[in-house]
Amino acid sequence: MKKLLSPKDIVRSGLCIGCGSCVAQAETGDAQMQFDAYGQLKPNGNAAWYRRPSEPFTRTCPFSPAAKNEDDLAAQLFQKPMQRDKHLGSFQTAYVGHVAEEDFRLRGSSGGMVTWVATELLRKGLIDGVAHVVATEDPQGEGRFFKYRIARTEAEVRAGARSRYYPIEMSEILQTIKAVPGRYAVVGIPCFIKAVHLLRREDPVLRERIQFTLGLFCGHMKSARFVESFAWQLQVPLNEVKAVEFRYKDENRPANWYNAALTLKDGRVVNKDWWHLADGDWGAGHFMNSACNFCDDVVAETADIAFGDAWVEPYSSDGKGTNVVIVRSPLIQNLVARAISEGRLQLKEVDAAFVTQTQAAGFRQRREGLAYRLTWHRNGVRPIKRVAPDAKTPTRQRKIIYRMRYYISAWGQQVFRFARRLQKPHVYLRWARTAAAAYHGFAYHQGKFGEIKKRFGELKKS
Repeated sequence: MKKLLSPKDIVRSGLCIGCGSCVAQAETGDAQMQFDAYGQLKPNGNAAWYRRPSEPFTRTCPFSPAAKNEDDLAAQLFQKPMQRDKHLGSFQTAYVGHVAEEDFRLRGSSGGMVTWVATELLRKGLIDGVAHVVATEDPQGEGRFFKYRIARTEAEVRAGARSRYYPIEMSEILQTIKAVPGRYAVVGIPCFIKAVHLLRREDPVLRERIQFTLGLFCGHMKSARFVESFAWQLQVPLNEVKAVEFRYKDENRPANWYNAALTLKDGRVVNKDWWHLADGDWGAGHFMNSACNFCDDVVAETADIAFGDAWVEPYSSDGKGTNVVIVRSPLIQNLVARAISEGRLQLKEVDAAFVTQTQAAGFRQRREGLAYRLTWHRNGVRPIKRVAPDAKTPTRQRKIIYRMRYYISAWGQQVFRFARRLQKPHVYLRWARTAAAAYHGFAYHQGKFGEIKKRFGELKKS
């Protein structure tokens, strides 16, 4: 066992993703998850719990250097994989396509596969409930727009469709699973699924009750301030926002033309394309959780099945949405294969290279970029990842991009906090436009000043 860690050690080192796995293990009343000053969820508890190093926490925090990594977990979970790939991990089969049955595709962000699989597990009687993320009914009263809940009917599962670029935590839902007997599936991003499996190794109740894990490909976790920035730029009061749609779906537009939409209490809907938002370039890293800089799992390598968007042509231009799917569980593989033969799923097999291509930017950030970031000086807990520190491989331009992305995330949250305190949105928006324009110029145009100036002008007008 390496040096024992406490929640405080991980939080202060910038490695806390806010999954809530530590709070799920705490005694009642000792700890809870709360939003910090930057809109990120972090554990907060009494001093004895928050500062006390322990073996269980050190083994179960997904960013602890002493926890089992994704390769170790997958070797135990998927002992007879048909294929093994350095990017995708162990798996049975990979697919591209969509759900042909009912309106799953229409109601999902992509091809509807996440909701379909969760629903099929319920239909087949393989589970009693699905832990997934849904919009809160009263966001102003609850203090958040999204949260985990357990769905026990098909209608409840289907209410959780669409993307949620918002901080979420699992502590309450994991405690519910421990308290209420049944068989459950958990839907989550890669680090959350990893946390679930680390907890299952320690807790026999969770090991018995969590039967399936459904993973979502992930670029990074956003803070709650992202929604506030939407409100600022759409010129509506945040306290009037009733619902948030991060990817408003329009079949007549390419799937990768993201559109943010806010529904207000009076029923009005205001929206704007991400491209015209000051912080709408995903690759720039606005509002990114600092722990995401030290994640090396893009495709939820420990999940029984994982889903992403097919970000290559001709799929990225199809406004109806298309999934790439990685199946690791033989049981789920049988469910998918049968549904294909029945015409309920329109999927075709693809190889690992195709799936990797659809997530090329994510793999650069979390493999080459991560290796470069691991060479930087840092205080506190030093993460141990599956890639070795490497400052030689990235080109000079790539190094600049990785640095810019890191500092846009870190400084942007500070500037937003300052503007929020002053109640002067323009302070943040002016900074964000400048940062976005500079990133655009370096990432896509080799740092040409004319392109930086042009992009700044476009954002200023929008």
